Amino acid sequence: MADNTFDAIVVGSGISGGWAAKELTEKGLKVLMLERGRNFEHVKDYQSANKNPWDFDHHGKPTQAQLKQHPIIARTWGKVEPIMDYWANDVDAPYTEVKPFKWWRAYQLGGRSILWGRQSYRWSDIDFDANAKDGWAIDWPIRYKDIEPWYNHVEEFIGVSGSKEGLAHLPDGHFLPPMDMNSVEKDVAARIKQQYKGQRHMIIGRVANLTEAIPGRTKCQFRNRCWEGCPFGGYFSTQSSTLPAALKTGNLTVRPWSIVTKVIYDKNTKKAKGVEILDAENNKTYEYYSKIVFLNASALNSAWVLMNSATDVWPDGLGSSSGELGHNIMDHHYNVGAAGEIEGFEDKYYYGRRANGIYIVRFANLLGDKRDYLRGFGYQGAGSRGSWSREVAELNVGATFKEALTEPGHWSMGITGFGELLPYHDNKITLDKTKKDKWGLPVLAMDAALKENELKMRKDIVAEAQAMLAAGGVKNIVTHDNGHQIGDGIHEMGTARMGKDPKTSVLNEHNQVWDAQNVFVTDGACMVSSSCVNPSLTYMALTARAANYAVEELKKGNL
Repeated sequence: MADNTFDAIVVGSGISGGWAAKELTEKGLKVLMLERGRNFEHVKDYQSANKNPWDFDHHGKPTQAQLKQHPIIARTWGKVEPIMDYWANDVDAPYTEVKPFKWWRAYQLGGRSILWGRQSYRWSDIDFDANAKDGWAIDWPIRYKDIEPWYNHVEEFIGVSGSKEGLAHLPDGHFLPPMDMNSVEKDVAARIKQQYKGQRHMIIGRVANLTEAIPGRTKCQFRNRCWEGCPFGGYFSTQSSTLPAALKTGNLTVRPWSIVTKVIYDKNTKKAKGVEILDAENNKTYEYYSKIVFLNASALNSAWVLMNSATDVWPDGLGSSSGELGHNIMDHHYNVGAAGEIEGFEDKYYYGRRANGIYIVRFANLLGDKRDYLRGFGYQGAGSRGSWSREVAELNVGATFKEALTEPGHWSMGITGFGELLPYHDNKITLDKTKKDKWGLPVLAMDAALKENELKMRKDIVAEAQAMLAAGGVKNIVTHDNGHQIGDGIHEMGTARMGKDPKTSVLNEHNQVWDAQNVFVTDGACMVSSSCVNPSLTYMALTARAANYAVEELKKGNL
């Protein structure tokens, strides 16, 4: 096999790209993984993970230089010193905001798998049926039974801790022992269950943090510094999990600093021959060839690659024959919820810094409940003691003030809503060919915003948050809705949706591009609707499923 020829090429090394590499190499394929950013090694490159808070040069605050290089992240809560350089340089790789859009990107080996929130929930048939039931957009080409064995496969490998609840709309999985709720959370959960007659459920989060050690990885140390990288491998990331498995086969080649500019399309065979890359360090162009290509560059970048491919056949790019490429962008509601104080637990505390919180399962528009909008939402949150460095107005100076700071503060309870956004055709991205990035490549133009259904849901998220906290015994409740720009939820998806008909979708039921069926897209781009639960577990399951299908089709000679 030539140096530039492989059985498969995987574009991207994040959550879904890592899974594609693992599955394909373990099935015997020679695989090239292309990452547009830097190499990033497990443990070695987690430079701040073992520092004490007082060891940081700027006490955790970003420098002015960092803020200048990351103007998008500077608009978010992710602007903290230890991880600023984990985010993509927004100056080198800009984009156009037709409407305000926050695009959180990590251009390095492992992508956002280092930084993700790790909440891992299965979809149910309520989610896969939603579009068909509501007459909205198009129907999913798969159902829960199609992906259930792949959820099992993924959970068994990555390690998800959680509790089994027996809820049809939030299927149980293959779980490690759950983390514990603290005393306040248990009390609030019991009160909510009683108040709503068992129809609402506050549970511990289902999280890809190990509560038991597995081969090659140590259980979570409850440091809650996951996004700096975990030297113990206590949570799932490409570096701690899928990449070592793929490298162990001897079938994986990793090439960082490789910006994939297009899929090379053969008009005679109507298949992809490979990809073209631009070396981000030397600005030279190279071509790599393969039998199959997996696009896992993230929902927006995978669409960007398709838009730049086969434009001599389809002016709007490979996969655009349906008119849906780049459309139907979704995200999840964020920046909306409530918080308050809990009395009567001053003698209670907890051990460690649990890298997880509670989850309140969706209840809106379910089990006979009917709202004036479509779909639903859940909440994530936690109960905790107040800040150790709180300010006491009456004790400004002196020994009494210092003594007060050695005691934990009052208990508080807060919840944040994560709600479903509908797929709208006119929420879209396009190529802005008038604006170039550092490498002379066209950038994306973002044109997406919330609409009436979402605005109604946000009002309900606030109202229900306040009502449930009050029912849970929380006092002095303060609600908030800080607005939402698409991207705030960091769950962008939908730009190359799956479907049953090539006239209305970009991909088929096996995540193959209708226009070139040896090209697979299994990241967030493939999503047809957004559910209200975190999507990463579904990306992983879809990737494993598609990889298995691709290898079977290769063996049959169909690809």
